[in-house]
Amino acid sequence: MPTRIPKTDSFAQREASKYEQPIASREFILEILAEEGKPQTKEQLAEILGYSSEQDLEALTRRLRAMERDAQLIRNRREGYGPVNKMDLICGHVLAHPDGFGFLVPDDGSNDLFLSARQMRQLFHRDRVLAHVCGMDRRGRREGAIVEILERNTRQVVGRFFKEAGVGFVVPDNKRITHDILIPPENQGQAQSGQIVVAELVEQPSKKRQPIGKVQEILGEHMAPGMEIDVAVRAHEIPHQWPDAVEQEIRRYDDTQVPEAAIAGRKDIRLLPLVTIDGADAKDFDDAVYCEPDGNGWRLLVAIADVSYYVRPTAALDTEAKQRGNSVYFPGRVIPMLPEVLSNGLCSINPEVNRLCMVCEMHVSNTGRVKNYQFFEAVMRSHARLIYEDVAALLDGDTVLRKKYKKLVPHLENLYSLYKAFLKQRIRRGAIEFETTETVIEFGEEKKIKRIVPSIRNDAHRLIEECMIAANVCAAGFLADNDMPTLYRVHDAPAPDKVVDLKDFLKGLGLTMAGGDEPEPKHYGELLAQVRSRPDWHLIQTVMLRSLNQAVYSPDNLGHFGLALDVYAHFTSPIRRYPDLLVHRAIKHVLTGKTPEQFYTINEMQVLGENCSMTERRADEATRDVMDWLKCEYMLDKVGEVFDGIITSVTSFGLFVELQDIYVEGLVHVTSLKRDYYHFDPAKHCLIGERTHKSFRLTDKVQVRVTRVDLDEKKIDFELLNDYGSATQAEEEETRGAKPRGSKKRSAKRAKKADRTANP
Repeated sequence: MPTRIPKTDSFAQREASKYEQPIASREFILEILAEEGKPQTKEQLAEILGYSSEQDLEALTRRLRAMERDAQLIRNRREGYGPVNKMDLICGHVLAHPDGFGFLVPDDGSNDLFLSARQMRQLFHRDRVLAHVCGMDRRGRREGAIVEILERNTRQVVGRFFKEAGVGFVVPDNKRITHDILIPPENQGQAQSGQIVVAELVEQPSKKRQPIGKVQEILGEHMAPGMEIDVAVRAHEIPHQWPDAVEQEIRRYDDTQVPEAAIAGRKDIRLLPLVTIDGADAKDFDDAVYCEPDGNGWRLLVAIADVSYYVRPTAALDTEAKQRGNSVYFPGRVIPMLPEVLSNGLCSINPEVNRLCMVCEMHVSNTGRVKNYQFFEAVMRSHARLIYEDVAALLDGDTVLRKKYKKLVPHLENLYSLYKAFLKQRIRRGAIEFETTETVIEFGEEKKIKRIVPSIRNDAHRLIEECMIAANVCAAGFLADNDMPTLYRVHDAPAPDKVVDLKDFLKGLGLTMAGGDEPEPKHYGELLAQVRSRPDWHLIQTVMLRSLNQAVYSPDNLGHFGLALDVYAHFTSPIRRYPDLLVHRAIKHVLTGKTPEQFYTINEMQVLGENCSMTERRADEATRDVMDWLKCEYMLDKVGEVFDGIITSVTSFGLFVELQDIYVEGLVHVTSLKRDYYHFDPAKHCLIGERTHKSFRLTDKVQVRVTRVDLDEKKIDFELLNDYGSATQAEEEETRGAKPRGSKKRSAKRAKKADRTANP
C-alpha cells in the first residue's frame, strides 16, 4: 500500500455531473500514480481506490484504456500503468514521407523525431504512436523508435489493383502510403487488373508483414471522367455518405420554410435591405450585409446563417458535421459539411425567403475602428443575391446595373465607403498583404479541362472580406471578454529559426527587415512595400511567405499574425466550417445567461481544435491531389511542346516550374540540367553550378519542354531549354564548336578538372 495517498478527488463533482456511477477522475488517477512513484496494476489501483464491485472495476478498466489511448498512461509488460511523462516517452502522430521514412510530430510541440524506413514498416501516415529517442541520425536529428501504436488512422486505401503471377495487390494513390496492400484471392472479388478500387484493411502492417486488404468497392477504370474526385475522397477518408441516423433527422425539415416556432422571440429585421454578395457559382450563402450612415461613421450589420438552431450538440447531424469538419470544394463538385436540405436550403440565406440568423451589429468610426458592437438572434429576408463582378461594376459606375439595383445602390455605396475606412485601418495596424494567384478550372465536354484561368479579385471581394474580418474580431473579443471556451483562429508569430533564415536570405540581397529577432506584421508589410518595384520582388515575397506559420484552430488565444490582430475567431461560415458553429453556440450560451462552466471544457475544445485543423489540412490535400491529376490530364497531349515558365520552388533534386498563362507546374530534375553539376543552396533558395557558377533561383523566368506526363504519380517532367544562357564566353564558344580562348596550358588544366569532376 502507498505511504502517501491523495485524500480527495478535486474533480469528483464534475464526474458526478457526467455519470450516474462516477469513478475516480483521470486527474486523480494520475495524482495517485505520481504519489506512488512507480507503475501500478489495475488491481493495485482498485485496492487504493477501494473498488470491489464488478461495476466499479469495469468502469476503471474502461477509464484506464481511454487514458492509455489518449497517451496519458502506458502499460508495461508487467501490466503496470505509469504516466507517459514519467517514462521519457513521446506521444504524437506520424507524418509519412513518400520516400519511405517519416517523422513523429509530438503533441507537445517539441522538435520532430526522425523515423527510419525500418520503423515506418509497421506504420501508416497519421497513426498515433508512443516512441522514445534512440539516438541521432547522420544529419544530427533526433531519431525515434516506436514503443506502442496508440491509434490506427488508416482503415481503407484507394489505388490501382494489379494481379501478377496470381498475387493481387493494390498500389495506393496516396503518395504518403508507401506500402502495397496484399489482396488474397478470396478477397479480390470481381476486381480486374488496372482498375481503381477501395481496399479495406484486414490486417495492419507490422515489422515483418505487409498490410493485407480486401477489395471493398470497384470505382472504375483508370482515367474515367470524374474518377479523380472519387479517388481523392476515399484516399483521404473524407466522409461522403450520410449515415441513416442523419437521414432520419433531416426528414423533419422542409428545405424552404423556417418553422414559425423558431421565429418567436427573435428580432425581426426582414425589412432591412440585407444582401448577399458571393461568387457566381456559389450555392450556399452564409452571410448577408447591410450598412447605413451613423453620425460620423457607419452602422454595419453582418447577418450569419443560424446553423446552430438546426444542428444541436450530440445529435447525429452534429456528430457527422464534427467528423467532416468542413465542406470540401473540388472543381465542379462539393462534399458538404451539412446535408443539402440545410446547406443549400434552410440555412442558406437565399433571396426573398425567411431565414434565421445570428447578427453582429457594429458601430464603426470614420477611421474604420469598431467603437461598439452587439450580437442578437434575428429573422431576416435577403433582398438580393449579388455577385462580386456585378457589385464591382456597379460601384464603378455601370449604368445598366445601377438602374437594375436602383433601390440598393445607396446601401452598396455606404458599404464601399465603410470598406475604404476599414482598408485604412488595416494598413494602419500593419496587416500583411501578399499578392498570390488562385486559379479556376473551366471544363468542356465529358469533364475535360477546357482551360485554367486566374481568379481575379476586385473591390467587392475585398469589401466583403473586411466586413467578415470585423465580425470575426467582434465574436472573438466577445467570447474572450466573457471567459468562454471557444476555438480561436490562431496564426502564431514566425518561429525564431525561420526568422533567422529569412534575415540571412535578405542580407544576401542587401536588404534588412526591422523588428530584430521578433518582427511584427508591420515589419513584413514595410519590407513588402519597399521591394514592390524590384524585379525580384516575387522571389522576396515567396521567401517571406514561407517563413510564416500555418494558421490553426486552438482554444488558446495567440492572436493572428498575418492580419495583425490580437484576437480572432471564425464566426461567418457555419454552413461550411465546424469551428464557426462552435463559436455561434458559445455566443448563444452567453446571450442566454449561462456560465462558462456549463459549456464545453478547455480540454474538449483542444480536441475539437486539433480535429478541425486536421480536417482542414485533409481537405487541402485532397483538393490539391485532384487539381494535380486534372492538370496532368490536361497536359497529356502537350508532350514535346515548349512553354515559357517561372521557377516556383527550388529543391536539392531540381526546379519546379509553373507554365506562364497555363498555371500548370512540373519538375526539371537536377540530373537533366546540362553541362555542369548543380548544388542546392537552401539559404539563397537556388541551385548553383559547380563549374559555371550559373544559378537558378525562385521566380527566375525559364523556357521548358514537356518531356513526360505520369497520371498515376500526378507528375509532369520538364526539360530546361535555356539552362546555359548565362554561361561563360569560353563555354559558349565551345558549344558553337569554336576553340576557347586562352593558352593551351589553361585549356589542358580545364580538361583535367572536367575529367576529375566527371569521374569522382
